[in-house]
Amino acid sequence: MFKSFLTLLKRDLMLALRRKSDVFTVLFFFVIVISIFPLGVGFEADTLRKIAPGVVWVAALLASTLALERIFANDFADGTLEQMLMTPQPLSVLVFAKVIAHWLLTGLPLVLIAPLAGLQYHLSLPTIGTLMLVLLIGTPVLSMIGAIGAALTLGLRGGGVLISLLVLPLYIPVLVYGAGAISASMQGDVPLQAYYLLLSAFLLLALVFAPWATAAALRISVE
Repeated sequence: MFKSFLTLLKRDLMLALRRKSDVFTVLFFFVIVISIFPLGVGFEADTLRKIAPGVVWVAALLASTLALERIFANDFADGTLEQMLMTPQPLSVLVFAKVIAHWLLTGLPLVLIAPLAGLQYHLSLPTIGTLMLVLLIGTPVLSMIGAIGAALTLGLRGGGVLISLLVLPLYIPVLVYGAGAISASMQGDVPLQAYYLLLSAFLLLALVFAPWATAAALRISVE
């Protein structure tokens, strides 16, 4: 089972790297969004620091939805998904491999480029560290919730729009506590442990239930 997980993970990463434009689209979208806001609200350091938590997380949410439709679409089109359904391996394990591949290609680059956003919004080094940490915890949750929406809308016309309508309301708790942790870090005297624990709880719940729910949604969509 672990070998199947690694094989599918490597396969998805190799296929995605052959289409580098898909990977860079998410990254460029994130950079463009966080760069446009200062042009609209001004370049005062205090103003930029106040809006930074919300801007960064909204940009991350929107960027993560760009690639959701492609998680299962190609496998569904060429028949690979039907073969996955007939394998003796648990479908939830195979789904988890695909979600991890999606996060490595879309979520992890956002974490690595977060210092650029922090510097652009005049955040201190401790706050930039908090920003990277909450993105590291929160972006896998976005990928796993998004995978459920991608599975439910698989094969439907206009699936990208439907995915956004389904998953964006579910992203709100991650957005609230992720942005709240960054705001608390900027204040300096507010403990951050509660934010980290809540985001970690969301991640744990997503790890337990999201692969199972996505596998069930895939079976419904294929049938």
